[in-house]
Amino acid sequence: MRFFVTGGAGFVGSHFIDRALREGHSVTCFDDFSTGKELFLEDAMRHPAFRLVRGDIVELDQVSRALDGGADWVAHFAANADVRHGTERPRRDLDINTIGTWNVLEAARTRGVRRILFSSTGSVYGEPTVFPTPEDAPFPEQTSLYAASKLAGEALISAYCHGFGFQGLVFRMVSVLGPRYTHGHIFDFVRFLKKDPTTLPVLGDGSQNKSYLHVSDLVNGYFTAIERAPAGFSVLNVGHDGSLKVKESVALITGRLGLSPTIAYAGGSRGWVGDSPRIQLDTTRLKRLGWAPARTLEQAVGETVDYLVAHPNLLD
Repeated sequence: MRFFVTGGAGFVGSHFIDRALREGHSVTCFDDFSTGKELFLEDAMRHPAFRLVRGDIVELDQVSRALDGGADWVAHFAANADVRHGTERPRRDLDINTIGTWNVLEAARTRGVRRILFSSTGSVYGEPTVFPTPEDAPFPEQTSLYAASKLAGEALISAYCHGFGFQGLVFRMVSVLGPRYTHGHIFDFVRFLKKDPTTLPVLGDGSQNKSYLHVSDLVNGYFTAIERAPAGFSVLNVGHDGSLKVKESVALITGRLGLSPTIAYAGGSRGWVGDSPRIQLDTTRLKRLGWAPARTLEQAVGETVDYLVAHPNLLD
């Protein structure tokens, strides 16, 4: 198969590309390198079935030209993932996550590509009352601009599936960890401890309950759905059955680093505006396709810390 991967130089996108190339597929990576890293594409760049196109998804003509050669699947990972600071630049989520998704869909439509995989977020459930939260849970008010923009992208994909015969796979996922992880609270914790191993500031009160997933398990979920999901529009949760309180994650990280810092909690049940106090997703739909996570939460956290320690330049 031929994959067109937006945001392919990023954390998740680069792992997807490596998997696709290992399985004998060809890949075009489309990335503006605003957050992506050439380091993450070192192996792919040596592969004869890999092509890199530098471009920005907010520019429709750039996406369209990159898709001139066609593709069997678009794997759309490019996004503004700066969730915590969304209210400081509210237009950014709209431009990149929503309009960018429309640009990708329209470029695909005009180039005859009719299959798209979309990286969404479990944050679209806001603050649900049902746990684990299923895909058909009632939607409460949206609590973050990031989630709202991703939900709008989901709606556009659904409309293109009904209007133009697309197949759309939407993945709502928990926090993803593993090698090449470059943003999020575990990244922040390791960076803080590198600067000052005696004190660790933690947003909220540490009781926020988070689920994590190793990036290899996420990519396995993607390829399981590509091979087995039905035609049309599908929404699939992907995450681990378990969860950890933030204070438990802190203990795992500090233990892995051999540190005993003073923990300075900011207080409150949320780390920032839009931070959901509890995220735990029901993954029954994806499991029915034959998927299951292989790594534990503790393994995911530990491998992430080890990678960041081994690549201190990323923390800078």
